[in-house]
Amino acid sequence: MADYYPPLGFHFKVEFARFSGEYQFQSVSGLTVDIETEQIAEGGENRFKHKVPVRTKYPNLVLKRGLLVDSEIIDWCKNALENFDFQPTDLIVKLLNEKHEPLMSWNVVHAYPVKWSVSDFHAEENKLVIETLELTYNYFNVM
Repeated sequence: MADYYPPLGFHFKVEFARFSGEYQFQSVSGLTVDIETEQIAEGGENRFKHKVPVRTKYPNLVLKRGLLVDSEIIDWCKNALENFDFQPTDLIVKLLNEKHEPLMSWNVVHAYPVKWSVSDFHAEENKLVIETLELTYNYFNVM
């Protein structure tokens, strides 16, 4: 345990069940789970309310990368957002070690796009155009 180092968050890949291959993204966020609670007032007890767990809540998964002009993923997003034709898919986010082997994986279940955006254009700046995909999903499992 003396030579253990926490993993670095910059070496990862995303695999979509619907599409072949691996996709490179500059960032992945939204692998979070919260427990919603409900407050219940007890009769005769006015000092506090009991908080009881109700359900789990998952925020949207946000994927960012440099804009690709021709991409299966963008076609999938456009089909959902423009034609209202949603085709959910599972995806796996893998955190990799220095040998490109998975250290941890998150299986994201039943994801589909709810937002696609492109970064702003500025004549005074020299930056890459970044596209952002926002996916909603049912839940994820840590593998």
